[in-house]
Amino acid sequence: MLYNLDIHLSYIHSPLSNSIISRKPPSPRFLLHQVRVIRSSNQIQKIGRTLMAQISSTHVGPNSVNLQQKVIVSNNYGEKLVGILHETGSKEIAVLCHGFKSMKDEKTMVNLAVAFENTGMSAFRFDFAGNGESEGSFQYGNYRREAEDLRAVVQHFCEKKRVITAILGHSKGGNAVLLYASKYHDINTVINISGRFNLKEGIEERLGKDVMQKVKEDGFVDVRNNEGDVIFRVTEDSMMDRLNTDMREACLAIDKKCRVLTIHGSADQITPVGDALEFAKVIPNHELQIIEGADHGYTSHQPELASFILAFVTAGLKKENHSP
Repeated sequence: MLYNLDIHLSYIHSPLSNSIISRKPPSPRFLLHQVRVIRSSNQIQKIGRTLMAQISSTHVGPNSVNLQQKVIVSNNYGEKLVGILHETGSKEIAVLCHGFKSMKDEKTMVNLAVAFENTGMSAFRFDFAGNGESEGSFQYGNYRREAEDLRAVVQHFCEKKRVITAILGHSKGGNAVLLYASKYHDINTVINISGRFNLKEGIEERLGKDVMQKVKEDGFVDVRNNEGDVIFRVTEDSMMDRLNTDMREACLAIDKKCRVLTIHGSADQITPVGDALEFAKVIPNHELQIIEGADHGYTSHQPELASFILAFVTAGLKKENHSP
C-alpha cells in the first residue's frame, strides 16, 4: 500500500527540605554557526499546512471517534499500558512514544497520529508505565524499562499480524526508540525527535548543582510546583538509571539496515541542538533534520515536523516495496 503525503521542567532549589521548584529553563548553549539548519521549503510548508487542516478537520469531524480505539497492552511487569489506536484498516502501523512526564494525549503525539491516519496508515500512541492512564508508578529514570514497554506494544501488534512500519519518540521517548533499536533489530524505521544524547547533561541545570549530593545523602529529592505540591520524586536508583544509560554505546549497536531520522529544533531550550549532531556522528544509517526556530515542543512548527516524518516513513516504504 502506498501512502499520501512532554511536560518538560527545569528547577531551582526550594527552602522545602529535599524539594525543588520549577522555573523557566536556561538558554541553549550552542552557536548557530555550528548547526546545520534545515529551512522549510515552500513545498514542505504547503504540505504542512494541508496536514494541519486535515488534522483539524479530523478532530472535529463526526466520524473521528469511530477511527480511534482504546487498546490495553500488558508489559513484562503485568502493568496495563493504555493506548489509542488510530485505525485505518492498513496492515502497517506506526507506534508513537511520548516524552518525560508526558502522555499519549500530548499535542504532538495526537497531531502526528492523525497525520499518519490521514495518509491511510494506522498509528498507535500510548502511555508508558507510570504515565497518563497506564498502571505503574512514575520513575525519573526508567530508560531501558520504557524501551521494554515499547517492546510489549510491538509484540502485541505483531501477534495481531500487523507490520510495525516505524517507531517514533519525542524527547525521552526518542531515547526509548533508539534503545529499542539497539537491542531488538526488527524495526527498519526509527524516528528520534529531540532526544538527549548525553544523559549526564541537563541534570544540574534543572535540578540544581548539589542535587547529586542531596540524593546521595537523603536517598531522594522531591520536585515540587510553585504551590508546593510534589510533581515527582527523584530517587538514587532512578538517578543512577539515567547516569548509567549510555546512548553512544546504544546507538553504535543499531543495525546498519535500520534507517534513523533525528529531528531537532534550533531553538530548543530543553535539549541542546548539539545533541542531534552527536547522534548523527555515531548512528550508522542516519538522517538529520534541524528545523529552524522550533522549540522543544515544536509549538509553532507542527506542520513542518509532520511533513518531515511522513516523507521519511513514506520513502522507507517505497524502498522496501522496490527491494528484490
